[in-house]
Amino acid sequence: MENSTHFKVFRLAAYGDIGQLKYFYFTLLTVIYFVIILANALVIGVICIERSLHEPMYLFQCALFVNQLYGSTGLLPALMFYLLSDTHDISLFYCYLQIYVLHTYALTELCNLAVMSYDRYMSICYPLQYNNIMTPKTICGLILLPQVYSFFINSIIISLSLRLQFCGNVLVTIDRVYCDNYSVVKLACSNTMLNNIWGLVVTALSFSCTIFPIIYSYVRILQICLKSSKETKQKAFNTSMPHIASLLLLWLFIFNYTRMKIRTCITKIIRRKIFPNS
Repeated sequence: MENSTHFKVFRLAAYGDIGQLKYFYFTLLTVIYFVIILANALVIGVICIERSLHEPMYLFQCALFVNQLYGSTGLLPALMFYLLSDTHDISLFYCYLQIYVLHTYALTELCNLAVMSYDRYMSICYPLQYNNIMTPKTICGLILLPQVYSFFINSIIISLSLRLQFCGNVLVTIDRVYCDNYSVVKLACSNTMLNNIWGLVVTALSFSCTIFPIIYSYVRILQICLKSSKETKQKAFNTSMPHIASLLLLWLFIFNYTRMKIRTCITKIIRRKIFPNS
């Protein structure tokens, strides 16, 4: 095996030399970040203050907005810092911290959207039983469950990645502007089969436990709406469209990210089985 060592830093190689454009991108990201912070904080504040909004649908949306604050804070300040920095080296600790934050954000977001689809399903398909089912205890559980699940799953992912070693005597570079687990794992020279298998299991489990319930919920909602009055259809449309828009945006991001990841993981597993000594 090649000489291997534990590196203390990674280099984010995707920044490159963009000259004076870095100030434009820095300003743009700063504006985007503050808009995200102000918009989400404003909506969260309104939901907390206005008692008429203390309904399950708005409380679940509040959890979604809090998670968006968490995710954007885990990504955008670092991007702004490295845009203006002369060096793009990131410590091992901060790299794994960023991986943990971004992965927990994405998984929590997906789980929150699944919870919101369940809430819409119960509200539209079972309106008479809705208040009996969505008790304060149930609501608290549905808000906390995505976070607990996401933090637990990603703790295992990080623990598996921390054991990896990287070959050679030169600085390890990540061809991105931020750290993500897939980019780190594929650079390792130690055996990554366990990481790849666990990654596939988590991806399959997370998608099956979120996307299938979401699809089922909206299929049932659509069936109910087709048999209902115009007023019921309008109500379902008004309450579901923001959720559907969020789903489409998140699914587009996840699809683009996981497509290459899954294909590469499967290729590595097959290669290890066929050529174990390579």
